[in-house]
Amino acid sequence: MTQLRPSAAPWVVIPTYNEAGNIANAVKRIRKALPAANVLVVDDSSPDGTAHIVEALAAEDPMVSVVLRSTKSGLGSAYRAGFSKGMAQGATALIEMDADLSHEPEALPELIAALDNGADLAIGSRYVPGGASPGLTAGRLALSRGGNIYAKFALGLPVMDATSGFRAYRPSLLGAINLSTVSADGYGFQIEMVFRANLLGARIKEVPIIFNQRVEGVSKMSTDIVREAMLLCTVWAAQRRMRQLLGKRSDFIPYHKADGSMAGAVLHALRS
Repeated sequence: MTQLRPSAAPWVVIPTYNEAGNIANAVKRIRKALPAANVLVVDDSSPDGTAHIVEALAAEDPMVSVVLRSTKSGLGSAYRAGFSKGMAQGATALIEMDADLSHEPEALPELIAALDNGADLAIGSRYVPGGASPGLTAGRLALSRGGNIYAKFALGLPVMDATSGFRAYRPSLLGAINLSTVSADGYGFQIEMVFRANLLGARIKEVPIIFNQRVEGVSKMSTDIVREAMLLCTVWAAQRRMRQLLGKRSDFIPYHKADGSMAGAVLHALRS
């Protein structure tokens, strides 16, 4: 049986919360740039009516759908839900991107082409030659670059932009990672996914992208999100090193926020 190429039936998963000003334009540009793609919006009950806009689009285009969640549950869980649905319905690739058009839909063909050419994970990167972040404030750029440098060296990552939220996965890689065990969120989710992909020996390719500033709405990024991601990097790096020193397998051991705190994550990691 001939295996379908990743570009045959990709799914683009877009988490949303209050993106009414952007979502219609984003979906239309995605469908134009990648006509074979299903577009799945995972909306956390946005009070601005984002989900209703997507429902109207879905009524006209069977390749568009929306999952409406009852509460604001976070970026990582939205991607896990979207990826799982796409895999269950035969997706040949799973793509993640933001709804605010900071990720240009016109770059999707190049991203999916990297999978067609053998990559297991293709990352839209701001920090490789050809990539850029025009309009980003000096403070936010320093925060992003610094966080990526720290993640790269703390975890031995072979990428320059581990926090990028514009990327494409082969379903086989997501199956090997086991989405049910991925529990980080925000920047931490992006770093955890590339970290675990690297531990599994995945072929990772960075594709240069232009990361734009949003036109409508308010950014969800905050210093707290970045700080949590960097703390998680420290936990994961210490965990792996400790297990190596003890002669145990150095495979990644996911943490679960049993008590809802970073302290609980650290204690779990050190006890494993």
